[in-house]
Amino acid sequence: MAPRSLLERLLAPCLLFGLVLGLAACGATAHRLPADVAWVAPTEYRIGPGDVLEIAVWNDPAVSRKVPVRPDGLISLPLVDDVPAAGLTPMELREALAVRLRRFLPDPAVSVLVQEVHSTKFSVMGEVEAPGRFELICPTTLLDAIAMAKGFTVWASSAELFLIRPEAGRAKRYRIERDTLVDDASNQNILLRPGDIVMVP
Repeated sequence: MAPRSLLERLLAPCLLFGLVLGLAACGATAHRLPADVAWVAPTEYRIGPGDVLEIAVWNDPAVSRKVPVRPDGLISLPLVDDVPAAGLTPMELREALAVRLRRFLPDPAVSVLVQEVHSTKFSVMGEVEAPGRFELICPTTLLDAIAMAKGFTVWASSAELFLIRPEAGRAKRYRIERDTLVDDASNQNILLRPGDIVMVP
């Protein structure tokens, strides 16, 4: 990777400082992660916009097809037109489709398979080698996120980083000391959730 220009090195802290101020204005006060909280992965997957689903109706290839979940959370199928899918588990969507299809088909056997996951994303920004948005397709910790972003740059803070997490419609900002991430007893190397932002000053 090419060395940063002097202008980039001067502007980067300013941009990060501006982001921190903006989050503070939105009520994202810095908090410490509680060490005694158990952070666990979701027990079931819920469909979201951007996911690609395989809908199969037994003995009815005209209805069976691969469909994307639109940004409005709906999918489109013959006979039933637009059907809400975002926020449902595959089993819940299967039941909803079966109910709608009973108006046209006797006892339809429906299956719903998630072929591609694109709705669960997190971001890593700031002083990492490859900042960007990443798909959260398996349990991913803070250290995993840093590794996916190719690690810290030489200008990264050696003291702290921040996790910005949407909670109850607002952004909540957690301060995390870097040296606690590798300490199992601190429980700071938490699992990320969809919508999380890891910010490295």
